[in-house]
Amino acid sequence: MSKVFTVVGHSGSGKTTLVEKLLRELSGRGLRVATIKHAHHKVVLDTPGKDSFRYKEAGAVMSMLVTSSELQLVADAVDRREPEQLAQRFLGEADLVLAEGFSHCSGVKIEVLRRECAKPPRCTVEDGLIAIVTDMDDVYPQLPHFGLEDIAAIAQFVLDRK
Repeated sequence: MSKVFTVVGHSGSGKTTLVEKLLRELSGRGLRVATIKHAHHKVVLDTPGKDSFRYKEAGAVMSMLVTSSELQLVADAVDRREPEQLAQRFLGEADLVLAEGFSHCSGVKIEVLRRECAKPPRCTVEDGLIAIVTDMDDVYPQLPHFGLEDIAAIAQFVLDRK
């Protein structure tokens, strides 16, 4: 089972940038890292009229499109929508999973919190918060703090908790 770490924070805080940098760092260390991203808005995952769309419309619980170098999976996600559940269901080959968003779901979280966003933290220790990536020292002083560019140290922290 993959270990899932969820990166949370307000819009514009740098979550995607942090995940991207961690992916490069962790992959460079030889790990197979998968990602899961939560979108708050409607996204079209399959094109109406295309074969995989037609299969789903006809009743397939999952439809996979495979090319010579990639694959895309479209699956029903009515239940089992939390990062741990999704990782267990679909990402078994990964050594580690980085999820982005999902601030209201269970599991361990690392929050990106920047002074310029001028907002309070999204999560608490009770919500599973285990570390803060921030430019502020006064938020959750009991938790490990990392600078926004301290990617190697954040990666090592993740690996030590995996």
